[in-house]
Amino acid sequence: MGKALQTRVTAVVLAIVTLLVCALGIANFLQESSYEAPTDGVWWIEGTGGLLAERVPANSPAHRAGVREGDLLVTANKRNTLAAPALQREMGHTGTWGHINYSLMRGKAPLEVPVILEPTDRSRNQGLRLIALAYLAIGMYVLLRRWTAPKAMHFYVFCLVSGVLYSFRYTGVFDTLDWICYWGVLAAGALQPALFLHFAVSFGDMTQSLRRKALVALIYIPGAVEFGLQIEAITRWSATERLKHRLDQIGVGYLALYYVIAAVVFWFRYRASDKPLERQQLKWLTRGTQLSVIPFTALYAIPYLADADVPVALARAAGFALIFLPLTFAWAIVRYRLMDTDLIFKRGVTYTLATAALIGVYFGVVALSAEVVHTRLPSLRIWGLLAGIIATALIFEPIKAAIQARVDRLFDRKRYDYRETLIEFSRGLSSQTDLPTLSRSIVERLSQTLLVSRVAVFVASDDGTGRDFSLAASHGLPDNILVDLPTQTSRDSFLNFGLLSQDHIFFENPQQLLHLEPAEQRMASLLDLNYYLPCRVSRQGHASRTIAVIGLGRTQEGDFLSSEDMELLSSLAGYIGIAIQNAQLFSRLEQQITEFERLKEFNENIVESIKVGIFTLDLNNAVESWNAEMEVMYALPRADAIGRNVAELFPSTFLEPFFEAHNQPGTHHLSKVRLDLRTGESRTANIAIAPLLTRDFVSVGSIVMMEDITDRTRLEGQLTQAEKLSSIGLLAAGVAHEVNTPLAVISSYAQMLQKHTRDDLRLAPILEKITQQTFRASEIVNGLLNFSRTSSTVFASLDLNAVLRETLTLIDHQLRTARVTVDADLQATLPRIYGSQGKLQQVILNLLLNAKDAMNDGAGGTIRLVTYDNGNDVTLRISDTGSGIDPEHLHRIYDPFFTTKNAPRQGQHKGTGLGLSVSYGIVQEHNGRIAVESTVGVGTTFTLDFPIEPSPKDDPSAQREPSKSQAIDPIEARTVNA
Repeated sequence: MGKALQTRVTAVVLAIVTLLVCALGIANFLQESSYEAPTDGVWWIEGTGGLLAERVPANSPAHRAGVREGDLLVTANKRNTLAAPALQREMGHTGTWGHINYSLMRGKAPLEVPVILEPTDRSRNQGLRLIALAYLAIGMYVLLRRWTAPKAMHFYVFCLVSGVLYSFRYTGVFDTLDWICYWGVLAAGALQPALFLHFAVSFGDMTQSLRRKALVALIYIPGAVEFGLQIEAITRWSATERLKHRLDQIGVGYLALYYVIAAVVFWFRYRASDKPLERQQLKWLTRGTQLSVIPFTALYAIPYLADADVPVALARAAGFALIFLPLTFAWAIVRYRLMDTDLIFKRGVTYTLATAALIGVYFGVVALSAEVVHTRLPSLRIWGLLAGIIATALIFEPIKAAIQARVDRLFDRKRYDYRETLIEFSRGLSSQTDLPTLSRSIVERLSQTLLVSRVAVFVASDDGTGRDFSLAASHGLPDNILVDLPTQTSRDSFLNFGLLSQDHIFFENPQQLLHLEPAEQRMASLLDLNYYLPCRVSRQGHASRTIAVIGLGRTQEGDFLSSEDMELLSSLAGYIGIAIQNAQLFSRLEQQITEFERLKEFNENIVESIKVGIFTLDLNNAVESWNAEMEVMYALPRADAIGRNVAELFPSTFLEPFFEAHNQPGTHHLSKVRLDLRTGESRTANIAIAPLLTRDFVSVGSIVMMEDITDRTRLEGQLTQAEKLSSIGLLAAGVAHEVNTPLAVISSYAQMLQKHTRDDLRLAPILEKITQQTFRASEIVNGLLNFSRTSSTVFASLDLNAVLRETLTLIDHQLRTARVTVDADLQATLPRIYGSQGKLQQVILNLLLNAKDAMNDGAGGTIRLVTYDNGNDVTLRISDTGSGIDPEHLHRIYDPFFTTKNAPRQGQHKGTGLGLSVSYGIVQEHNGRIAVESTVGVGTTFTLDFPIEPSPKDDPSAQREPSKSQAIDPIEARTVNA
């Protein structure tokens, strides 16, 4: 729990306890008013055979009946009275103004004395309740006005306990309320002296050492022992009047002893204090304590301990002197300024009379309102009186404040105006942060307040040395003074107060300062100022330094400033120094903020401009930042990402490897992680995860960088495919040359044998099959040679639509035979491409024949041809409605010798598995891209992209050679298009 919160909770608890004490006090007062306890006026103590009359005051009921000191009371109303409680019970049964018959023994002679009992005199209780009200009122005032002041809370607890001690009185009824009041008085009597001494020991000392805490604990031990004796007497010991008297003597002695010790402590601390304000407070505490303790101890405590007789009036006056304690304590804690304290002694009788008149008016109004309530509304009784008093106090408060202000202004007008000026000026200084404006405000306010003709403010350079001063603002100085005056003072200038302890410099005649250097004489003469006051500021652990100097001339009437004026200026100099320092700090802070914002904007621009997705997470994995590249890459706006948990943004396929790396300490890299977008697309990214650390290397989150490598992966796949095909081509070339010769020999001999055995029905079919297979093997070998052979085909400018139409005419008959319909949607103004017409026809022909074979089930189908310009490329899409390609075959369709036509249907030929491989190589040779999309039972779509022919000013050679780095892996293309 914070200290401020703890203080507030304590204040609330004390307020509740205060209300409870007030309620119990009022109930106790009402009960005492309604019950009259009978008494005979004698102090009886237990003796042998009865009660012995220790004291019989004159004019008491027993004295008037004939009872004298030394008489032994044997019976009362014929009941034995061996103990004081028995007599008290009999008096209670008899009641006030009743007759009680005493059987006495005076010496050896028996006496019968009838006594008329009278009500117990409780006027002393009302005086004590008045003291209790004073304690509570003053304590409440201090708590409400300055409850955060040092020792204010302690002082209020002391006042509250004192209120219980002086207001609670047991009436003799001894019901629940009476017992509460009885134990409350005992507890308060044990606690109040210890609180007082504790306050005296710790006043002004903020240290909380173990030794001091132990000393404070020892202070409360005697009170605890005294309270324990009271409990022991009630619960175990015999309830005699002598025991009660001894316990009361212990309580009074304990109270007086602690008060005297506290007075001595205050006096020694007052003598030892070197702080002016604290010394003034201790002076009031010492005098107030002595004024209370000396009469109480000398006139009440000591005689009571000695069983000596003291006049009732004198004893009551001694008790009433205790009211000076809360008055002096309140005066010290509220901490009035010392000049106001001295003012009371200076203005003395006049101020006191005015204040007394004000209090008299107040109590007169209270009495008048009470009388009106008592006369007009008698049914309200005591509650109406209390309501009238409270209402009068509330109404009279603003009137009292206005009268008090006028009295202050009347008795000490100049100081009052100065005090108001100081408060108003300090408020204005704290609200201004612009140094030039602040400087102008200072000189204008000083000239208006002090009525001086010339004012100037010199501000120290903002380099931390405080040695060079420049004129910041002035009033009454010539307009051309800045031309003649140096912009900065020398380091030996009289304005450099340095570490000197002097409060100000006074020049009676600034025109004749022979002790200064010539340059300083000239400056002082130009300024023509008589007073120079340093504005010093202190820093913790460093000596104070002069941050500014205020220069002032004479008044407008030609007089010098008074000592009171200089006191005010000395007070203001500290405020002005702090205000100027705050303005300089604010100016530097603004510069630093501007620089910080510039650096922050620069760093943010770097993060926003970098082509890598970056986002940061806090310790709870919530997104704190999300750069522009992440918005593009993940297709999610920044506003929808920030503040949400990373688990809500990314799919589970991404989160599993991410958290596995993120939960491990250190920096981690994840390569080629698949990232499924919210739009249904799929990307490939490299991810780096690193902890986000402060300057103190404390982790506050993590930073994640995501690099989209989808295109790079596609290019790598195409490069891998190209390298694989290149290797296969080299192998195929060697195999083809070796296989061609034996195939030619086998084919020749088979044909020769076929001619000789033409009529042999058994051998002729066999030789025919051998011949066909040799032709097929030769066709495969020629395909391998074409696949591996480096072409020297000449590239030229082509119209892809024209190449497509010419190719369609070559297979038009086959398509009609297969009942295949061609749907062509060709862009009319298609840009030209750069390539080989024959090789492009070969590619288109292979794709069209494959599409026809995929639909050769007798029912026919549709081939859709689409060409269009997509900006940088010319695109050709060939779609069919055939059987489609199985997903497990898609990644192998460009591999040499891979074919699904091992068991061709009627009208198809058995495939060699080289058509798509050769087509892939031709597309690469043209710097193009080929991609496939296929769904089983729906159809297949091949997409071919060829770069647009460059303009004549560009070098066409850059487009003629195929670039493997631009190729796209068909497998990755299929993944993206899916």
